[in-house]
Amino acid sequence: MQKNLVIVESPAKAKTIEKFLGKDYKVLSSYGHIRDLKDKGLSVDVRRNFEPDYVVPSNKQEIVKLLKKAAESAEIVWLASDEDREGEAIAWHLYTVLGLNENDSKRIVFHEITKNAILQAIENPRNINLNLVQAQQARRILDRIVGFELSPILWKKIMPSLSAGRVQSVAVRLIVEREREINAFEAEAFFRVQALFLMPDGKTIIRSELNKRFKTKVEAEAFLESLKDATFSVEDINTRPGKKSPAPPFTTSTLQQEAARKIGFSVSQTMSVAQKLYEAGLITYMRTDSLNLSTIALNASKKEIESEFGNNYVKIRQYRTKTKGAQEAHEAIRPTYISNRTIEATATEQKLYELIWKRTIASQMADAELEKTTVTINISNNPVDKFLVNGEVIKFDGFLRVYMEDNDDENQEESVETILPLMQLNDLLNLLEVTANERITQRPSRYTEASLVRKLEELGIGRPSTYAPTISTIQQRGYVIKGNKDGESRVFATLTLKNKMITSRTKTELVGADKNKLIPTDSGIVVNDFLIANFPLVLEYNFTADLEKEFDKVADGEIKWTETLHKFYKLFHPIVEGVSSTRTEHKIGERLLGNDPQTGKPVSVKVGRFGPFVQIGSADDEEKPQFASLAKGQSIETITMEEALQLFSLPRTVGEWDGKEIIAAIGRFGPYLKYDNTFTPIPKNYDPYHITKEEACQLIMEKKNKDANKIIKSFAENVNLRILNGRFGPYISYNKANYKIPSKTLPAELSYEEVMKIIAETPEKPAKRKVSKTTKGKSKK
Repeated sequence: MQKNLVIVESPAKAKTIEKFLGKDYKVLSSYGHIRDLKDKGLSVDVRRNFEPDYVVPSNKQEIVKLLKKAAESAEIVWLASDEDREGEAIAWHLYTVLGLNENDSKRIVFHEITKNAILQAIENPRNINLNLVQAQQARRILDRIVGFELSPILWKKIMPSLSAGRVQSVAVRLIVEREREINAFEAEAFFRVQALFLMPDGKTIIRSELNKRFKTKVEAEAFLESLKDATFSVEDINTRPGKKSPAPPFTTSTLQQEAARKIGFSVSQTMSVAQKLYEAGLITYMRTDSLNLSTIALNASKKEIESEFGNNYVKIRQYRTKTKGAQEAHEAIRPTYISNRTIEATATEQKLYELIWKRTIASQMADAELEKTTVTINISNNPVDKFLVNGEVIKFDGFLRVYMEDNDDENQEESVETILPLMQLNDLLNLLEVTANERITQRPSRYTEASLVRKLEELGIGRPSTYAPTISTIQQRGYVIKGNKDGESRVFATLTLKNKMITSRTKTELVGADKNKLIPTDSGIVVNDFLIANFPLVLEYNFTADLEKEFDKVADGEIKWTETLHKFYKLFHPIVEGVSSTRTEHKIGERLLGNDPQTGKPVSVKVGRFGPFVQIGSADDEEKPQFASLAKGQSIETITMEEALQLFSLPRTVGEWDGKEIIAAIGRFGPYLKYDNTFTPIPKNYDPYHITKEEACQLIMEKKNKDANKIIKSFAENVNLRILNGRFGPYISYNKANYKIPSKTLPAELSYEEVMKIIAETPEKPAKRKVSKTTKGKSKK
């Protein structure tokens, strides 16, 4: 009989913990939740005080059978799932399904997987915290009710297969509102004036900036003109001490933000890599909003800083969480062993670990000490305007020796800061050059995954365990895409004053381009507008944040979980019934552009089952309406009548070449040319609506030549066998499968027999095994 059975969520965690415990302990994994609400139906009996109908899904029945058998043969079962609400719920479901009782089971928790932490947890077991379980249950049931009651209305009113979620819908709203701010933004031009001065020593050049901007080119030119006869002198030197303090250690959201900024990780990638580090015993628990560090961690940090940098670099701090509704009594995210600067792991794991190590160490280091100097330069014939020179000197680097936090502010202007030479009041300066550069005011930035997490946290919406799933869900549902936006070319003017001569030139820059930003789809916009119009309560930021506070109160034992659900359902359900019974005169999300000049029929844009489209005519007409899908990058929000009608001009005949038609069209993968039963993609710098015959012929010839060079060798013995040039070099193509050519082999000289031998000797690839989501550890809702 096995004396002790320890049950954790993931097999990786089980493997690490098993190393720390002796032969009397067996560690098994539940692979996340073993029980949940039924997939079909509401699975909640509202009339019976929101009684949930839990089931063990089919893909978990074998796991449950294995755990039951192991539990029956053990004297004590240790429920060691995570310390948060989701982990507590997993422990409770295990306790219930496995038929355990307080005599034969114990609940243990730890926020790091180290030998000391595990042994200490076993020495200090506790009972399952039913308040935490009920807080998780309340969230799960409330979210099921929202999804179950809203989704059928979306199918009925907009189109099939749509769905809505409580937190996800609020996240989509934020992204839609930001997109509308951007579309409504009108950029204003201004001129920024900078000057180069020569110091009295005749060698040193300093850069300065005028303390005002000009709205027009005329104003800027007039100012430059006034400088021709001016003299310049140092009017004031203001030197003041300054300091920079380190950022606190990582919480879930700040780790997600900083990993995106510094190492380019997506939110879900950050959490996946952090989970692996945690399960390997390398970092503390990664779902936390606490800034607290244990006494052991603080002492270890102090020792490491003293050893590496010296005693004057140490400043021990204990940070306090300011986030709305912060929960859980975990530590911040830190390395389990501060002395381990590096780890043996994959490249991505090493990058994230290094980030966590640096942030933890820096948080306990001394402030950086700075000296900031501002020099004011007087213009002799202008008592109002001044040129300013800003300098900054780091007197003591402190935490900057290790780490500096990034930020998401794309619109932050580059300041003119430098280490300044020794300057004296009334020094006369020689003007070398003045430039007035035209710039434009910056529109609001689209959200990145990381900046959206920060916004949700600021609003008190969601918790550490929900940020990553929320962002993944809104993309999976097709309401938001992480994509790029092409900018537009804009001409900027530059005026230069040099040797008392003013010259003017222009330059073209790309403005407004975006990369890897969250952009709402037309489906997301239509669903968002419908929900705001009909269910403002669900999408209200404060209401959603207040619900999170309600869950917190349930977790703290202040209120019953059913009270929260009764209160919500009493407000929500009557709205659902009212909206469901209301008839709409036109399709939700439809936008009327006007009437077609040729037919007089109405032209509208709307979202359909296969995406957004333009329609000419209506269902009531004798003639069937015409339809055209929107092109990539177009939106029902911004498309014009001209752009909409242009969509009906494709496919179009570009011309004839050698007696055969060249057709331009748009397909599933973008614009293309069809000629002689071959297809040629149309690159971004060409337009399928206006591409000329000459341009089309050139593209077709380029593709023909490329295809010709692609085939290194073909074989008369078998038309399906070819040696081709690929992206990574030559390879064998045979019956829709590809085969590597051995190194030091000349592909063009291979015979038919040699090629067939290479194919025969290539080991078969193992069939791809479908992995159940439940095998990836605990699923956070």
